[in-house]
Amino acid sequence: MLRPRLIVLGVDGMDPGFVERHWSELPNLRSIRDRGSFSRLATTTPPQSPVAWSTFSTGLDPVEHGLFDFVHRDPSTMQPISSFAEVLPPKHELGIGPYLLPISGAEVRSFRRGRTFWELLARNGVPATVVRMPANYPPPSRGGEQLAGMGTPDLEGTFGTFTFYSDDPLEIERSVPGGRIVPIHVEGGRAILPVAGPANPLRRDRAPTNVDVVLDIDGPAARLTVQGRHWILKEGEWSPWIRVRIALIPYLARTSGMFRLYAKQLAGGVRVYRTPLNLDPAQPALPISSPERFSRDLSSRIGAFYTQGIEEDTAALRQSVFTMAEYLEQSRMVHQEHVAMLRDALDRYREGLLFFYFSEIDQNSHMLWGKHEPELLATYQEVDRSIGTVIAQARGAEIIVMSDHGFAPFDTAVDLNGWLRRQGFLVTNKTGIDWSRTRAYAMGLNALYVNLAGREEHGIVHAGTERDGLLADLTRRLDAEKPAIERVSRLPANADRYAPDLIVGYARGYRASWETALGEVGNEVFTPNEDAWIADHCIAADQVPGTLVTTRRVRLRDPALKDLTVTILHYFDIPSEPAMKGRSIY
Repeated sequence: MLRPRLIVLGVDGMDPGFVERHWSELPNLRSIRDRGSFSRLATTTPPQSPVAWSTFSTGLDPVEHGLFDFVHRDPSTMQPISSFAEVLPPKHELGIGPYLLPISGAEVRSFRRGRTFWELLARNGVPATVVRMPANYPPPSRGGEQLAGMGTPDLEGTFGTFTFYSDDPLEIERSVPGGRIVPIHVEGGRAILPVAGPANPLRRDRAPTNVDVVLDIDGPAARLTVQGRHWILKEGEWSPWIRVRIALIPYLARTSGMFRLYAKQLAGGVRVYRTPLNLDPAQPALPISSPERFSRDLSSRIGAFYTQGIEEDTAALRQSVFTMAEYLEQSRMVHQEHVAMLRDALDRYREGLLFFYFSEIDQNSHMLWGKHEPELLATYQEVDRSIGTVIAQARGAEIIVMSDHGFAPFDTAVDLNGWLRRQGFLVTNKTGIDWSRTRAYAMGLNALYVNLAGREEHGIVHAGTERDGLLADLTRRLDAEKPAIERVSRLPANADRYAPDLIVGYARGYRASWETALGEVGNEVFTPNEDAWIADHCIAADQVPGTLVTTRRVRLRDPALKDLTVTILHYFDIPSEPAMKGRSIY
């Protein structure tokens, strides 16, 4: 006898207000609503994707699961680090000439704490397939079939760094947010495109690695040669995924990666975009799936696919490397890969839990919200068609469609560190922040930290009357910053070594500046947002609730993300963990 069936579709950033305005154009989502129910879904504080999805995964509040932002500050260096995971080097290495050969293996460790609902399902014998769950890198070893999602790095160890090649004589090599610009020289119709690989982990000097792409140009077309293989690339077209092997030790050790090229221009000048160097799912250099064969088997069935955690290249649009039309085409390509993954998962699904994650509404909302409604609706409709595919193949399964948060316009950037400097809490010198005299600073999109250590220690104090008084003063002054700041939330003392002391909830229309996110200090506190990134959700949580649509009637009047965790467990008659504070929505 088959076990119960439950399909959960996680649609990042699906906004309930937008859905309500377009029910007639979202027939499959509407059909689920008509069978069951639709409601807003309370998100986390702060309403950031890694925080919210970690609460959904574990049923724990951020203080318990340990993720508070996209970036945390490293208390030992005061520098931003990824909040998702860290790579621990081998404990023992053997030095031979310029090389360091690991005797014990390196380890990738997630910062997220708590047991996920799919681990609890697997422990109780319930089959679970979890495809592209955010903040699930690396996937736990005992949790059914899993493919990691948001938080999975590219082969360079970043969240996704594109490269743009140009033969414009005025172009200079430089880094831009989210990418790099690389000038190239064309001679006799040939250009060499260098593909930067990871720093070599087997060398003492961590020397960079690279692979060359040879471009032989003939008018609006070119012949690509990469490691002895050839492709034809035409102007305005994308290459297929190109797999490369990168030498770490000549003839002995290599690693695998892959990329795609887009030829913006070939005739009369060369302008070529390259995706970040992705991990090859057929031969991943890092643990992106569990069991390990899952990504290999999936790749053999549907072909190569993006493995980096955030695939839509909003950075290329922000840096004017992509036009809006080119960005939307790249987003559609990503969606096509998601459709292939979803169809494969549905074909193999028989019982238990199937979770599948869509990122495209979230990423496109950042670039389209409020100014490009027809294009954003088209993205919602693409996801709605996929929901229709699920309905058609559900085989009697209950269906939950949910999102982690909604959206709001981003009109004004707030330099929180600039504000702290103006208020006298932060002091700068010629090299940056003067940590010996700074009492509070911001890093990340909602996080504020206090700094009360001595001149020598530069540590973080989490208890004592001085801290309490400072936080009370900060909260009072921030609460007075209307209309920019909606509310300020205080975290418990000693919550976590990476935990901020305050969470700043901005009002609709406001968000932390890009400088604030990196712990930097700008010149102005409030500046108009003129970036292509025109909408966001990293504000006060009650301003951006998520969406919940289910084939069953929901009994709760105010469902929250952590309620869904408990609901999934109870659906399969599995008790929730004592630390879980949620309630079943049914």
